[in-house]
Amino acid sequence: MTRYLRLIRIFTGATISAQLEYRANFLGAILASLGEVGVALLGIAVLFGQPGTVSVGGYSFYQALLVVGFFMLTEGFISVFVQPNMSKISEAVRTGSMDFTLLKPIDAQFNVSTRNLNVLRVTDILIGLGLIFYAASFLTVTLGGVLAAAVMYLSALVIVYCIWLALSTTAFWFVKTQNMSELFNGVFGAGRFPVTAFPVPVRAFLTFVVPIAFITTVPAQALTGGLSPVLALASPLVAAVLFVGSRLFWKKAVGSYTSASS
Repeated sequence: MTRYLRLIRIFTGATISAQLEYRANFLGAILASLGEVGVALLGIAVLFGQPGTVSVGGYSFYQALLVVGFFMLTEGFISVFVQPNMSKISEAVRTGSMDFTLLKPIDAQFNVSTRNLNVLRVTDILIGLGLIFYAASFLTVTLGGVLAAAVMYLSALVIVYCIWLALSTTAFWFVKTQNMSELFNGVFGAGRFPVTAFPVPVRAFLTFVVPIAFITTVPAQALTGGLSPVLALASPLVAAVLFVGSRLFWKKAVGSYTSASS
């Protein structure tokens, strides 16, 4: 474990040093983050801007804003930690550089999951945290709710990582997987809103088919004490199943890899 923590520190330091050479890009990243949160807030404003509207899907304005905060926080997690690594898998398979990754004396999945960062998008994380703290200040939040939300959100991060890993791992067979990643990004956009704001068929799809509800809505419910025991148990269970499944899928993909030069 100490060895892997040291490697993470080395990877992080090298990435930050490389990206800070282009400091003007930081301004572009801030503008991109502001644009993302602007779109999310515009959607909430439209929903609650109708005369007489005090709740949408059983959510008040600040409860819905809490969901937006978790959405932005997850966008930041994806932009900083997940996408920079997962997007490299198909390139490594196509060019044959995956050979060198598999030959290194460390776990290959760990290597492809931690080697790259996009620190320029850390503003997404800061904006998400800011929205969560702001919305929570208008709601009744207990210590138990905070702890439950932390567990639910850790499960949500595992779910996000596993979905991205599974989609990216298909590059071992299909090479180009950008379209599938973009498809997930499109569906994930629904996470800006409480899942209960959607019709029942869409709600079921976002809960049981593509588990977007577990990523943004469930942590928000946990923080405000409105989480049902079923969802409280389901979220870590879904995360555990996806983690084991994605790990086995990765192992199978690596086992079928024949190298670009073969």
